[in-house]
Amino acid sequence: MARMLTPVAWIVVGYAAFVAAAGGIGVLLKAPRPRWLDQFAWMLEALAVVLALVALASLGEGERPESMATYLGYLAALVAVIPIGMSAVKEDRGHWASGVIAVTALVIGVVAVRVMMTR
Repeated sequence: MARMLTPVAWIVVGYAAFVAAAGGIGVLLKAPRPRWLDQFAWMLEALAVVLALVALASLGEGERPESMATYLGYLAALVAVIPIGMSAVKEDRGHWASGVIAVTALVIGVVAVRVMMTR
C-alpha cells in the first residue's frame, strides 16, 4: 500500500486543481454556483477519503512518519475540509459560494502534497 500513496495523492492533487479552477471560473463569471460543482466537490471528498485510507494502510505496514501527530492531523484535515466548506455554503447559490469550494479544493491539494512529503 505504501507504494500506492504517491500516485493516489497526485490524482487527488490534480483533481483538486481542476475543482479549484472550476470554482474560480464561477467566481470570475459571477455566475450562480452550479449543482455540478457540488458534485465535483463531493467526488474530491471521496478521493480524499481514499487517500486517507491508503495513508493509514501504509502506517499499518510499518512505514512511520517523523511526526505522527502532524501526519494524522493532515489525514484528519484531508477528510474534514470539504464537508465543512460545503456546509458553510449549503443554502448559498451565489458566485462567492463557488469561491469557497475553490478554496477548499486548494486546501485539499496542499494537504495531499503535505501527506506525500511527511510520510
